[in-house]
Amino acid sequence: MPRMNALTPEQLAVRNRGRRVLILIFVMFFGSMALAGILRFSGWTPQINRNHGPLYEPALDLREQRLLLADGQPYEWNPPARHWRILVAPAADCAPACVTLSQQLDKVWQLFGHNADNVEILWLGTPPAQVAALPALKVLQAQPAFRAQLPGVDDPAGTPVYVIDPNGFVVLRYAPGFEPGGLRADLSRLLKLK
Repeated sequence: MPRMNALTPEQLAVRNRGRRVLILIFVMFFGSMALAGILRFSGWTPQINRNHGPLYEPALDLREQRLLLADGQPYEWNPPARHWRILVAPAADCAPACVTLSQQLDKVWQLFGHNADNVEILWLGTPPAQVAALPALKVLQAQPAFRAQLPGVDDPAGTPVYVIDPNGFVVLRYAPGFEPGGLRADLSRLLKLK
């Protein structure tokens, strides 16, 4: 007696094709989740989310620091103005390297275009004569206690540069010899957060 539930070869082919599609959907869905998990826990991040300078977490809080401009006036953090700051705290004997660094920072500042008004360059201590004419430069009086709080400020390789947010927190540090384009890229992203 023939079986009533027997499938014809065409029906078997359709059933097998349906199973393959279901397995393919399962593999695509769970495979992509597995790949994302592997990338996430291996520490990989997309290039667009990488900073060129290391991000401080938690950020170094400078809000309580009473900084003075070169003319003796107090420097105000003024968070509502939404100014980002590039801070340079060089050693006293950095004249030739500081001139080069200041030229790089001036180029970075100029490349911000219409956003340049939202970026200040703070120079801690007396800058070399060639540096003092930069339009975005605000010279701060040398304050050794303040300078000592900056992480890695006495780097034997040269002068590091710091990015300070509008509220007065150090959020990024660039090691001596950094690529100015990286500073510009990072700060451009931060300026869009306004």
